[in-house]
Amino acid sequence: MPLPDLPLSTPSLLFPAISLLLLAYTNRFLGLASVVRALHVNWQSTQEPLLLAQIQNLRGRIQIIKHMQSLGVLSLILCVVSMSCLFFGSQGAGQATFGASLLLMLGSLTLCLVEIQMSGRALDLQLRDVKCRER
Repeated sequence: MPLPDLPLSTPSLLFPAISLLLLAYTNRFLGLASVVRALHVNWQSTQEPLLLAQIQNLRGRIQIIKHMQSLGVLSLILCVVSMSCLFFGSQGAGQATFGASLLLMLGSLTLCLVEIQMSGRALDLQLRDVKCRER
């Protein structure tokens, strides 16, 4: 059973969503980069093991954010390719590239969820240290 025709406007609906996600990802990346710089300076002077654990967590989170951004950009590129295919009358290619674009966006959002969980664990490390110092 063939799929119904995909209108040219459907892939264009992802443009604002992808753009906002990429902006949010970039803000997370820049925020983490400044935290890493501050922790690194602090770690160089104190050599505190907790700081090293936090830096290692941040390193992993930054890697995930880079992958999130890459998948988001690839999703946007495939949206453009999909719209081009649909514009030039190639329904099959347009549908396939739009489907691939959606899968890439799903991958990006899944990585975002993983990074949020890692962020929570990093905060737990910090709070655990505060709790230990209270005793």
